[in-house]
Parts: sequence; structure tokens; C-alpha cells
Amino acid sequence: MRIGELARRTGTTARALRHYEQAGLLTSERAANGYRVHDASAEVRVRNIRLLLEAGLTLEDVRFFAGCLDGDIATAPPSPQGLRIAEERLAVLEARIAAQTEIRDRLRAALRHASRSRPAA
Repeated sequence: MRIGELARRTGTTARALRHYEQAGLLTSERAANGYRVHDASAEVRVRNIRLLLEAGLTLEDVRFFAGCLDGDIATAPPSPQGLRIAEERLAVLEARIAAQTEIRDRLRAALRHASRSRPAA
């Protein structure tokens, strides 16, 4: 199937599919007219890539799972290394959230202070 059809079937964009291909997670053949052509198994692979990305993993993280992207990754038992990668990503996300929360709280306090210091109209 051509890239546009794969994008439509998987709810993604052709641009994302080209990005997955550049990352080494997806392969295609070139038809005589130069169009990318994917076999039917690419649909499962793309859905699994999207599942992992939506769970908070990065494309770099997803590369670890390349060997199992063609199966039912949602119900497969996690490997110890897969769990470690997910736990590391969770720690990164939690640190980012904590940093953003701290910035938000400082901004909120500054706005409160500024509104109390503002002369009455």
C-alpha cells in the first residue's frame, strides 16, 4: 500500500511515517514511479509505534522494541529491559512535570504579588 493509504489506515500522517522510516523503525520499497510502498504488516508496526509513543516513550526508546513491533505488543508480557526503559522515561517525565510545576507556582506567586502592589483604580 502507498504511504497515504497507510497513514489513513493508522490515523497518522505521511510525514510521521517518513520520520519513522528515517528512524529505522519502518521500511518501504520504491515502486517504479518512485512512490513508497509498504506491505500490509506495516499497519500493525505503525500502530505499535504509535501506542508506545502515546504511552510517553520517545522514538529512541521505541527502537529498543523494534524486534516486537510486528506482534501484539499491547498484550505481550513486558520484558525486564522494556520495563526499565519505561521506568526511566517515567522518571524523566516526572522530573519535567515537577520543574514546570515549580515554574508555574513561581509565576502564580509573582502575579499575586504584582496584583497586591498595583494601585487601586
